[in-house]
Amino acid sequence: MKVVEIAFMAYPVTDLKRARRFYEGLLGLQKARLLGTEETRFIEDDIGPSTISIGNEAPDWIASPEGESVGLEVDDFDAAIALLKSSGCAFRLEPLEMPKCHMAVVLDPNRNSVPVHQRKFG
Repeated sequence: MKVVEIAFMAYPVTDLKRARRFYEGLLGLQKARLLGTEETRFIEDDIGPSTISIGNEAPDWIASPEGESVGLEVDDFDAAIALLKSSGCAFRLEPLEMPKCHMAVVLDPNRNSVPVHQRKFG
């Protein structure tokens, strides 16, 4: 077997409407598919060839800052951090600069960790 790319990443949420305000409203993701209803099931947002799915269908699937995470590559790290801070997002990892990138980790409304990342080129 040869894995060629990330197909999807899924986050458990308790309130789809509240989660959509974070993922679509704040992060700017666009709903690609609704599987189920507005209150239960999964919503998929496509990013390039990958998909982020948020859902509340499985009762034993529980959100956690130690659980799943997917790094979101942004085009302007400083602007993204300013927006997240001004919206009152809690930071699990404050913005930091590393040799090849900038990174921070915010918590969604269910306290799932969502890394925000920008590669350095050159």
